[in-house]
Amino acid sequence: WHDTKEEHPDTYRFGREMAAATLSKSRRVNIRITAQDLEGLQARAAEEGLPYQTLMASVLHKYISGRLVDSSLSGLAVKRKSSRNPAGKTAPA
Repeated sequence: WHDTKEEHPDTYRFGREMAAATLSKSRRVNIRITAQDLEGLQARAAEEGLPYQTLMASVLHKYISGRLVDSSLSGLAVKRKSSRNPAGKTAPA
C-alpha cells in the first residue's frame, strides 16, 4: 500500500505537518487526562495511523496557533478574551 499526495492530498498535508512538528520538538510535558480521553485519543490516532503523542501535539499546536477552534465557542472565546480586565475577571456585558 502506498499513498501519494495526488491520491490523498489531505493525508499528505497532515503527514508533512506532523513531520514538521516532530522536527521542532523542544520540551517534554507531562499531563494528567482522564482514561476515557486517553483511550479516545489513542483510538483517533490509530485511525490516522499516528502515534497518539504526535496527534496530541498537533492538536495543541493547531489550537494555540488559531487553526483549531471550537466553532460553537469561538465567538464566546473571543468575547471573553476581549472583555477581561487586568485582574483576570470577566467584565459585565
